[in-house]
Order: sequence, then structure tokens, then C-alpha cells
Amino acid sequence: MNSPTNATKRWLCIMPVVFITYSLAYLDRANFSFASAAGITEDLGITKGISSLLGALFFLGYFFFQIPGAIYAERRSVRKLIFTCLVLWGVCASFTGIITNIPALAAIRFILGVVEAAVMPAMLIYISNWFTQSERSRANTFLILGNPVTVLWMSVVSGYLIQSFGWREMFILEGIPAVIWAFCWWVLAKDKPAQVTWLTNNEKQALQAQLDKEQRNIKAVRNYSEAFRSRNVILLCMQYFTWSIGVYGFVLWLPSIIRSAGTNMGMVEVGWLSAVPYLAATLAMIAVSWASDKLRNRKLFVWPLLLIGGLAFLGSWAVGSHHFWVSWGLLVVAGAAMYAPYGPFFAIIPEMLPRNVAGGAMALINSMGALGSFCGSWFVGYLNGVTGGPSASFIFMAVALFVSVWLTLIVKPEQPQPLPVGAKHA
Repeated sequence: MNSPTNATKRWLCIMPVVFITYSLAYLDRANFSFASAAGITEDLGITKGISSLLGALFFLGYFFFQIPGAIYAERRSVRKLIFTCLVLWGVCASFTGIITNIPALAAIRFILGVVEAAVMPAMLIYISNWFTQSERSRANTFLILGNPVTVLWMSVVSGYLIQSFGWREMFILEGIPAVIWAFCWWVLAKDKPAQVTWLTNNEKQALQAQLDKEQRNIKAVRNYSEAFRSRNVILLCMQYFTWSIGVYGFVLWLPSIIRSAGTNMGMVEVGWLSAVPYLAATLAMIAVSWASDKLRNRKLFVWPLLLIGGLAFLGSWAVGSHHFWVSWGLLVVAGAAMYAPYGPFFAIIPEMLPRNVAGGAMALINSMGALGSFCGSWFVGYLNGVTGGPSASFIFMAVALFVSVWLTLIVKPEQPQPLPVGAKHA
């Protein structure tokens, strides 16, 4: 028997649209890693130091525009904001394929970060409008699955596109789908349950009543200033900063790390090997989000996995490039462990802060993650260039994850209110 809020219909109508949208955003930010491994630096005369900075510039633009985007989404419309962003980032991504000099590439990478900045917090706000507390970790996970699943298929497709045509054509072809999808998003997405026709009035009322009930169990916070000064929000900002150092140091430089270690390896082989960690991450994210919602425990499904990720990086450093397959296997473990906690992590904020400030707080945390991503992607590329290998960057990413573990442990979110006797999850 279906729930009073028609959970099945909401999942089927909302999550595929959310997943595809975030997947396209991730495609257009992560394919730079394949261009870096395929010769963009040689073609444009980019030094190793400048190459790492160019890869990271996306996150600098991403950092500055998170909060304004979240405030617009919270107070106005997620639907309008995402439509505009889809068109703009698709155009910017395709333009990357026609630039001929370093300043133009730097400008495109920064602008791409700006127009994608609002996507993550806006989508988290969107999910909080449609899914209850007992569903939220899984809903967040299916959003963020757009990240590893995209890199999974992008790793293979980009390898073939580059080998068949070149890095320029890869950028142009992979930017077009976002523009096309913008018009699909406009037709399919609605900001609130009250605006759709595929839920009955009773289902809409039951869903809104459940969401309102959850808000009553959260301590009131007057404004963004008060929320941003809270101890837990500050700790989560620091935690996500250090966590993102590991994630994006890994994402942007994995193809280069694999190609430098593998003897006479072509881009297609690099693509397939780069895809495996994201397949493992996809499976881990689904399992972890289900367990987190089942046990209603968020932290338990964050810090142990980040600890495993840090230990895997240290293991890959210890075995070295002379044992390529062992080192690569440990990188698969690191990738899966770093991605698995995303769903539980982003479920913490809506359960700790009321709706009027939760979106802004998520944007602040995500912006600090963007700053960590900038530092990680830039410094890992720098270390790889200076040392001639990934060993130093493995240690750097491991230490960042260990700090993230400690910060997670000292966060003390509000305990969720117990369900009434006899009540069932949606």
C-alpha cells in the first residue's frame, strides 16, 4: 500500500530529473581532467604550474556565488535559476573547445564555476521541498550520484572522443546536452508539490503536513547571520573544506596519475581504468544512504568512510608506482570511500536548522567545499608537476581526509525526534 504522501510517485517524477541535471553539471566541470591528460597543456603552451591553476579556477568562481544562488533559490524559484544555469554552463563548456590562449581558458573556467555555483545548494533546497526526513539521505544520494555516475560514463566516452577527434571536439560535444536539457527541465520541474497535477490534493496536504511537523521539532533560528555563526555550521564548513581537498585532488588528476604510472597506456585504457573508482563509489553511495536513513544516524556513515579513504591513499603511496595494480586498487577504495558519505552528510543540515536558513547554511558549507576543491585540485596538480609523480599528493590528500574525520567527530547535531509509537516512515 502506498504512503499518504505517495512516496513512489514523488521518487519516480522528481529524482530522474534531478539526477540528469546534476549529472550534466558534473560532466562539464570534470572533463577538463581528460583534456589535461590528452595534451591541452602542450597545445596551448601551458606550464605544469599554470595547468594545475587552470583546473582549479572553476572552484574559485564556484566559491564566490554559492550563497547568492541559494538565497535566490530559497526565496524565489529553483526552477528559473536552474534553467538559466543549464543554458549558460552548456555554452561555456562548449566554448572551452574553441579557445586559443591561456587567458581565455582561465576566464572560461572561472565563469563556468560562477554559473554552476548555485546548482548544488538549489538542488538540496529542491529536495527538502519534496522529501521528508526519513527519505532525505537517499534523495540527496541520488542527486549526488550524478557525480560518480557521470565520471563513470564520461571517463569512457571522453577517452573515445579524444582519441577519435581531439580534446576540442570533446568539449564542444559534451557542452551541447546541457542546453538541450534546459528546456526539458523547464517543462518537467516545479518548485513546490502544490504546483503539480500528478499528486492528489490529499497527497499534497499530507506531504506538506509532514514537512511542517518536522520543522516544529527544530530550534528556531532568526536569520542567516545567526545560522552562519553557529558552532556546528562552522565545523561542517571546515569539515567539508578538508574533505573536498581529497575528492577533487582525486577527480581532476586521476587520469593523469594513471597515465603517468601505466606504461604506454592510451586514452581509452586510461578512461576505462579511471571509470572503475566511480562504479565502486556509486554502489557504496546507495548502500550507505539506505543504511543512514534506516538507522537515522548521519555521522556514523560519514567519518569511518573518510578514514578508510585516507588510509587507502597512504597505502597507495606506500606500495608506489612499481606495483601499479595494487596502487590502482587502493585508489578505487579511496574513491568509493570519499563519495559514499555525501547523502548522510547533506541530510545533517535540514535536520539541524529550520527551513528559513537551512538553504543558506548548505550553500555556505558547499562554498567552503568549493574552496577546498580549489586548494585540492590546484595543489595536487602542483605537487604532481614538481615531484614528477603522485606520491606527495597521496600523502597530502590522506592528511586532509584525516582532519575531516576529526572535525566530523566533534560536530554535535541535534538528535532527531523519535517517531510516535505506531508511526511508519514515508
